[in-house]
Amino acid sequence: MSEGLVTASYIGAIVLFILTLGGLSHQESARKGNLYGIIGMALAILATVFGPEVFNNIHIIIATMLIGGTIGIILAKRVAMTQMPELVAILHSFVGLAAVLVGYVNFMGGSSLIGVEKTIHEVEIYVGILIGAITFSGSVIAFGKLSGKIGGNPLMLPARHWLNLGLLIASIYFCYDFVHQGHLDGGNAMMPLMIMTAIALIFGIHMVLAIGGADMPVVVSMLNSYSGWAASATGFMLGNDLLIVVGALVGSSGAILSYIMCRAMNRNFFSVIAGGFGTTSGAVPSGSSEEQGEVISIETHEVAELLLDAKEVMIIPGYGMAVAQAQHTVHEITQTLRDKKINVRFGIHPVAGRMPGHMNVLLAEARVPYDIVYEMDEINDDFPDIDVSVIIGANDIVNPSAQEDPNSPIAGMPVMECWKGKTTVVLKRGMATGYAGVQNPLFFKENTRMYFGDAKQSLDSVLKEIL
Repeated sequence: MSEGLVTASYIGAIVLFILTLGGLSHQESARKGNLYGIIGMALAILATVFGPEVFNNIHIIIATMLIGGTIGIILAKRVAMTQMPELVAILHSFVGLAAVLVGYVNFMGGSSLIGVEKTIHEVEIYVGILIGAITFSGSVIAFGKLSGKIGGNPLMLPARHWLNLGLLIASIYFCYDFVHQGHLDGGNAMMPLMIMTAIALIFGIHMVLAIGGADMPVVVSMLNSYSGWAASATGFMLGNDLLIVVGALVGSSGAILSYIMCRAMNRNFFSVIAGGFGTTSGAVPSGSSEEQGEVISIETHEVAELLLDAKEVMIIPGYGMAVAQAQHTVHEITQTLRDKKINVRFGIHPVAGRMPGHMNVLLAEARVPYDIVYEMDEINDDFPDIDVSVIIGANDIVNPSAQEDPNSPIAGMPVMECWKGKTTVVLKRGMATGYAGVQNPLFFKENTRMYFGDAKQSLDSVLKEIL
């Protein structure tokens, strides 16, 4: 394939990736956006593999692609929807690791560049490895937190901000040393590069460990941005225009999404990086239910009666719905109620679940109509007119202490104000706290009913009652 044809293919792929981002911005066009992305990536891979720089080693490339593709297909089939957040996190780590390895190979391969051009190329290598190492180690820790292998508690080391500042200054110093050693006859530029890599790995680990459970959806988005910048830096190292542009698209879109999510949580990006949002994970704190009041439990037939007597129903899904795989039953209940002329809507908090758009993906999988799924800002003012709000496995996003308790760890975070409705039904297995580790006063309000049990089994029982 000629260089002109490769360039034209790259331009076509870039256009398709831009269309992908546009498509993914709306639920109705998300499937089409994914299709654009698949076609664009296939076009980019084919243009690269059959390009003049790679074609001579095509047998090696195809063999490695088959191995990697096979592993990817097997893992994708085994991963449940509840494991998507940790899958996304670990895939980000692969991008970071690739940037590190490409950077070292590029450095060890030598360069014929001299003067300023050599300096620029060395800085490209250094920055690419730096971002890649931070992305790799940070994503591995995020995977551990999201999968439960590492606790959701933020690691609050003494003088942690000074530690981060020291690591940043050290990285800048070793960049100078790396470039300086590279211009000396007999200079050892590998040593400062390796030291910086170790520093970057430590920085990535510490940065994500210091972030509490409630901020993990923002962390996933942030790491997505980092992986994009790592890919873009790799493009500069290799002189690949497609990698540069696509990496910049991913990096900038991830950064914008992180900013939007931070605004939705009434947080700024730097406070997320500073960490500490959320205290414990999954355990009831010292302020027990006895101190806050008694909960009122409810049985299946009572839930069914509430739903059938209602005119306006709001369903608020959370991570518990994903764990129970209850979205399909939720869809059947929705259809049944709508057939009975009951208005059913869904309220989606920006950080519901463990990654951006987690609930939207689950509802789309269950074929819940897009036109009844609303963002928090669109429906929060409607709760006084809601007869029954059904909370399915959500906790922190419906916690009134965010508004009522200035000392709460989640104080100031916008939440779904379901307690303003007539009746709230909360589906939970027990009284454990959410991912942020904060007890929820909603459970003890007079108009709240607790429906204990597995969400899937509970909703299956409710569906039988209302048919």
